[in-house]
Amino acid sequence: MERVGLIFLDRPSLAEQVRLTQYAEQRGLESVWVCETRLARDAVTPLAAFAAVTSRIKLASGVVNNWTRTSALMAMTFATLAELAPGRIILTIGAYWEPLASKQGIHRRKTLTAMREYVDVVRRLLALETVTLEGQVVKVRDLKLDLGYGVPQEPVQVPIYIGATGPKMMELAGEIADGILHNFFTSTQYLQLSLERAGAGAQKADRDLADLDMPQMVGIAMSADAEEARDAARHVVTMYIGQQPHIARVSGVDEELVQRIQDTMGGWPPKPGGIEAATLLVNDDVVDMLAVAGTPEMCRKRVQEYLDAGASYPVLCPLTPNVEEIIDTFAPGNGS
Repeated sequence: MERVGLIFLDRPSLAEQVRLTQYAEQRGLESVWVCETRLARDAVTPLAAFAAVTSRIKLASGVVNNWTRTSALMAMTFATLAELAPGRIILTIGAYWEPLASKQGIHRRKTLTAMREYVDVVRRLLALETVTLEGQVVKVRDLKLDLGYGVPQEPVQVPIYIGATGPKMMELAGEIADGILHNFFTSTQYLQLSLERAGAGAQKADRDLADLDMPQMVGIAMSADAEEARDAARHVVTMYIGQQPHIARVSGVDEELVQRIQDTMGGWPPKPGGIEAATLLVNDDVVDMLAVAGTPEMCRKRVQEYLDAGASYPVLCPLTPNVEEIIDTFAPGNGS
């Protein structure tokens, strides 16, 4: 695999993420991504820290949402990151999820329209246009990005990806995005179906889907003991089925099982011991459908299945603490 990415969620510590990003660059990985998950860490602070200690590797949000930051703030933020790491920043936007949005008083509405308008405004601001839009959701008037002192007053080169899960959002992404970040804990079968929807969107805009970047996030638990790896993955798979059930549903996980897992967890945040109890409901077939778990050789073969299904390259999300070993296993030129 010549193209490999790495993504961080809420672990390890930020200092360790900085070190691992430097290691990923040394080993030839293409990109490092940061996800804003739950209310753990923001993505921007780590990306700025990574930019300060690297020189080549691409740095991406994976994802930030289009509700908690205005379109102007998002454009300003990623223009600032691009000043730190010119040509290396990727902005990936997602539509957010429930119940986290409503718990903050955010009423998500017209989510497809909101994403279309938001991406349009951010893209035009980064192009240094003066933007006015009286949209159904996004409303701006006479806005122009004012780049900081000493920065060339020229368009900021930041590609905009969409982190899409549902079929309609996938179609929109194919129509308007520079790339699509495919969600983790989804099946290869779902990936194939989602690419069909993205292709339909690309066709609307007279685009070739092959011109879009299509990275696939992959939750990976790796160990010399395959069962130990599966058990590590099982905990996280269970948590995400309960926390974000829409991801499991689109992959074909039985609806009754999804509901039982949610009930056993006790909602989100889960009740004490809820995740542990719910893991007993998640068998190996579900783990293997939604995650990559096993020995290094098993993991390489499983990741290849996503590439064969149409992903451009894997973005590895380590579920076990041996992150350096995972990087080494998939580093370009390592036979993977």
